[in-house]
Amino acid sequence: MTFELSVPLPPSHVPDVLETLAQLPNDEVFTPPKVANAMLDILPPAVWNEPDYKWLDPATKSGVFLREVFKRLMAGLSDWQADPNLRRAHIQRNMLYGAAITSLSGDIARRSLYQTKNATGSGVVDITIHDWVVPFDNADGNVRFIETEHLLDRHGKRCTLCHAPSKLIREQREHHAYSFIHDTYPTKEMAGMKFDIIVGNPPYQIGADGTTRKMPIYHHFVKRAISLDPKYVLFITPSRWFTGGLGLEEYRDQMLNDRRLAKVVDNPKLLDVFPLVVIKGGVSYFLWDRDHDGNCEFSARIDGQIVSTVTRDLRDGHGVIIRDNEASSIIQKVRVAATGSIESWFFPRLAFSQAWRTNYRGDSDQPFPNSVPLIYNSGIAFVGRQSFETNVDLVSKWKVLLPMAGDGNGQEVSYVLGEPIAIAPGSVCTESYFVAGVFGSKKETANFAYYLATKFVRFLVLQRKITQHVTPDRFRFVPQLDMKKRWTDADLFKEFGLTTGECAYIEATIHPREPFLSLDSPIPSSHLPGGSKYRIAVENDADEDFDE
Repeated sequence: MTFELSVPLPPSHVPDVLETLAQLPNDEVFTPPKVANAMLDILPPAVWNEPDYKWLDPATKSGVFLREVFKRLMAGLSDWQADPNLRRAHIQRNMLYGAAITSLSGDIARRSLYQTKNATGSGVVDITIHDWVVPFDNADGNVRFIETEHLLDRHGKRCTLCHAPSKLIREQREHHAYSFIHDTYPTKEMAGMKFDIIVGNPPYQIGADGTTRKMPIYHHFVKRAISLDPKYVLFITPSRWFTGGLGLEEYRDQMLNDRRLAKVVDNPKLLDVFPLVVIKGGVSYFLWDRDHDGNCEFSARIDGQIVSTVTRDLRDGHGVIIRDNEASSIIQKVRVAATGSIESWFFPRLAFSQAWRTNYRGDSDQPFPNSVPLIYNSGIAFVGRQSFETNVDLVSKWKVLLPMAGDGNGQEVSYVLGEPIAIAPGSVCTESYFVAGVFGSKKETANFAYYLATKFVRFLVLQRKITQHVTPDRFRFVPQLDMKKRWTDADLFKEFGLTTGECAYIEATIHPREPFLSLDSPIPSSHLPGGSKYRIAVENDADEDFDE
């Protein structure tokens, strides 16, 4: 029996293999083609008509950037060379280059760009594919993996260039070094080559001490690319360098003050760009233009759409990049009117002892003669006076404590900070909390806790905070005010002359938050059995590694 279809079948859909690859769980962050194309869109259109430019992906994985650049050049150079076969050969042989991060990624990238992992064209069976293959004299073509060794410091502890620890190198978890940042790519044979455009998605981090702690590595790729003095550098990296990141202070200062940084596109929403990879603080891509000298076009991109673009001087962030365009005018109003910042009210992390880290549980879980209650992230312990290294005088002070970590996952609406705790004199805390301020009265202590809980304050903190961790400099935009007064958001909006639209924006951006008041006891009930923070401590129980 036969059947006739009453409607035609839809055309078959052939999925993009690189789109599929980008969706696979993997230690390497593969770039989806649509993201690569969004990045390429911010280059000047004229680059697609230049047959003499040389392009480099210095950390190629799937080959997506080289493939998408090839497609655009095939269209853009059609007037220059009408014959598609000659055009294809010129682009692949003379314009596109890649440094693979592994031997396997080199194979994948060549398949993406050349339709075969062997660039000589041998082994290609399908005649239709063979018609597209541009043969090279070597199997790698212009996409090479250069096996490179780490250069250990004189103590043999870590690599001097990327800081990979020797333990990971010995265990083969970091058995090779990335050639681009270890100065083995470009190779000696390419020593005279001048790259015009360097584009890619570099590796983001590397193990720092053999545990769960990671150090950023992407900034080494950026700095190396800029040092080659191309016309353009286009990279996508985590956005945490805007305000923090382990060891990124020099890099952030360099980028903030580089007037050649022409465009930044920030993607603050978690999982927006890489759906299966949690990158706290989101990611961003930027265009460095050798001939640009001026302010930066800063854009916010949500769900694949540009929602805001403002050209501004990134140095106005006073040491950080303000990622919220609408916040810039609010910050300027506050800074002009303020007479000081509450940053100076904060005590340093580990205010009482360098040993009192997040997993420290005191000298005893029970009080003993002359002991002092110790507040940690999920309970109470007790310490003797001999355990203090500094600030023992704070025991007798009224204090406001603030959790070291708040949310930092790029939510559209945020709490920003944990719950402030106003406590009576008589206790201290571990690294789980900052001493945010000390006061001479119960009233001032309560008012400061309420102040920290306002949307106004947390909005200003948000502009200097991307990840969950809190540091005193995150409060640099928050003005010092008289804490004899209970400040509300309405009072603060009026005090600093915010417009109705600015007030509404803050209200919509920040979740409500209430402080926890323990003004009649140095031990907050939240940390006792039955309290909201209490849980039974387990061995090695600690907050997430501090990475700022």
